[in-house]
Amino acid sequence: MYHDTATVPDGCFSSVLIVDDHPLYSDALAAALGIVFADCAVQKAGTLKEAMTLLKGGLEPDLVMFDLKLPDVTGISGFLELRDRMASTPILVISSLASVELVRTLMREGAAGFLPKDASAKVLASVLTEIASGRKYFPKDILQSAPQPTDACDAAEMNPRFAELTPQQKRIMKLICAGKPNKQIAYELSLAEATVKAHITALLRRLGVQNRTQAAVMMENATSGTMGADPEAQAFLSR
Repeated sequence: MYHDTATVPDGCFSSVLIVDDHPLYSDALAAALGIVFADCAVQKAGTLKEAMTLLKGGLEPDLVMFDLKLPDVTGISGFLELRDRMASTPILVISSLASVELVRTLMREGAAGFLPKDASAKVLASVLTEIASGRKYFPKDILQSAPQPTDACDAAEMNPRFAELTPQQKRIMKLICAGKPNKQIAYELSLAEATVKAHITALLRRLGVQNRTQAAVMMENATSGTMGADPEAQAFLSR
């Protein structure tokens, strides 16, 4: 699930797309970009649809600054759609939601970074410089606020649904949480990719979730002992 951050020429951004439905905040981001990268051209979109229209029209930004909570998006689906549309372009997610579950999920899904909306202009400038240098940025204080997850065996002690998984499904679940795509899971377990897909379909049904992301979040919550820790973030991720 990890996507390598694109290498930006000369360590700077010449074109940035801001996707945020709050004009005042978008203007503030644009102003900050102008200070850090003097010749940066900024385009703005208030919805995912507007962003996609700009991209279809030929816009090729070096960076996308993306607000998760848009009027035409549910959960992190907007980020995933944009990531799939621009696989080699770094996406910096900016959100008022800043939970361990959300940040870890975005890390697994290939975000170039995550920045809470209450971050200062100084922090924003530092993050932009990091990403422009080809590195990723995720707030250590958020990631260190809960223990790292282990595996499905430990999860079974916290959530009985994991106990219902077969040994093979538990192995696959562990690799899903490590961010491995189906093809890599099939290779590591010496299985056909179609067999892996069948196992994943079965384990999603047993866990009562709709996709791999929700399953991974459920296991992280169980193994870190944070079931119910952040209701808003969990509800957001389950959409």
